Amino acid sequence: MKYNKDRVEETVLALLYLTSSHDQYGTRAWKGFDVGVLERLFEKGYISDPQIKSPTVVLSEEGAKLSKEFFFKVFGTN
Repeated sequence: MKYNKDRVEETVLALLYLTSSHDQYGTRAWKGFDVGVLERLFEKGYISDPQIKSPTVVLSEEGAKLSKEFFFKVFGTN
């Protein structure tokens, strides 16, 4: 099946915002998404390695910013 991988990545990044929290170590989000998509986001530098045993990934500063931006772009009411 062909699909727009960039749009899927943006949507997953947006959903990571929904499950994210920020503490003194950075922004973390649950990683319950397709491994292939998470791997591509990792390769782009938006999240930490999804292959580690932790149930969460750490969003980079840019990844956290884009995550919030895409969330409101896709799901915002304005």
